[in-house]
Amino acid sequence: MNQPVDPLDELLNRCAAAPEPPAQLAASVRRRLAAPPVAAPSTWAARLDLVCARPSFAAAFIAACLLLGLFLAEARLTRWHAARGAEMARNYVQLIDPLLAPGPPVVATAPRSP
Repeated sequence: MNQPVDPLDELLNRCAAAPEPPAQLAASVRRRLAAPPVAAPSTWAARLDLVCARPSFAAAFIAACLLLGLFLAEARLTRWHAARGAEMARNYVQLIDPLLAPGPPVVATAPRSP
């Protein structure tokens, strides 16, 4: 059974020989392998700059800022609702008993004996 002729086969046969790499390639690879590794930054500021330059750190920093902002907004809203509830309770008590004077709470003291 005859297989159909693929036009790509002819093109691949023409380009069978791969080009030779440049002569300096082997020398530059050996030089890079023989070179000492790049030293890590010695100061804490340089290390911090190196860490902050990574995209993963940037994404984590943005996520942390968003979560912190949401947490602070929720805490502020909770305090606001508590203060508003207390104000509404005071207004309700004042409405029920208008003679109740708004002011500091009265503390009962024991009578003095002479």
